[in-house]
This record gives sequence, C-alpha cells and structure tokens, in this order.
Amino acid sequence: MLKNKKVNILDIGTGSGCILLSILKELKCSTGMGIDISKKAIETAKKNAINLNLFSRSKFKVFDFQKYYNSKFDLIVSNPPYIPSKDIKNLSKDIIYYEPKIALDGGVDGLDLIKKVIYKSNYLLKRNGFLALEIGFGQYKKVTSLLKSQNFREKIRQYDNNHNVRCIISAKL
Repeated sequence: MLKNKKVNILDIGTGSGCILLSILKELKCSTGMGIDISKKAIETAKKNAINLNLFSRSKFKVFDFQKYYNSKFDLIVSNPPYIPSKDIKNLSKDIIYYEPKIALDGGVDGLDLIKKVIYKSNYLLKRNGFLALEIGFGQYKKVTSLLKSQNFREKIRQYDNNHNVRCIISAKL
C-alpha cells in the first residue's frame, strides 16, 4: 500500500519506538516522528533509532499528542492504552512488571485514549491518509463506530492468534 512512497509518519504513544522504527525499516523513503509523554520512553526510542541506523529518518519528542498541531501526516500509528481500568489487576505479572500503568490503563471501558487518538487523527492526517490503531479484546464494534463518526473508512483489520480483531487500518475520507 505504501511501499516505495515517501510517507510522513506519526507514532502516537511511541514508547520504545519499535512500531515506528519497524515501519521505517520497511519504507526506505519515509520519515517519522514518535511522541510520548514519557521522557524515559523517548530516551529509549532515540537509542533504538541510533542502534538501527534510523536516527536520520526519525525524530522523537516528549509531547502530549492532544496538543500537537505542527504537521500533517500520511500515516498515523498508535498502540494506545486500551485495557479497562478494572482489568489491570488481572494482567499477568510480566506485563504489570515491565509496562508502566499509564501505558496500559485505557479508562473505564478501555477506550479513553482510543477516542482521543481517532479524534486527533482527523486533524493531523492528510486527506486519504491512514490511521493504524491497535485495540483491545471486544472493542472492534465500538472502535469502528467511532471511526465512522469521524469520517474514517476501514481498509484492513488484523487478527490475533485467537481470531480477535487487534488492529484496524482505516483511511481518512
């Protein structure tokens, strides 16, 4: 879909930068910006970009995405916190130990940040730009409804090993 094109990418909640950096490895002509509210995460992402020889095509900033208005993008990717607050205590110990709670807690229904990412993407994406969004178990119907209400059309859905929709790629109309 985007191979051999010059794509400007925004990764909202970049964490270690693994999603953005993986995409940049595949899309050789593209550049990207990763933003996160965690200074520690951004430091890790910068180190990873250097180690992967992608520092010249990537930027990482500590920034609240809700206050970001600087550019228009061809592609926005995000793996926002999507776990309902009440379910966090039931996660496996390895997840709780390695992931900060702020990277997991999606609010009462798990959709707090997903809603904000969809809304903000409507302003940050170029016309016909793409939004790739990871979602939690059982959130597909609600998220597709939110996407439609913000003038996005689903293009691709990715499933996990249990045949649950875990990623939706949609186009801004």
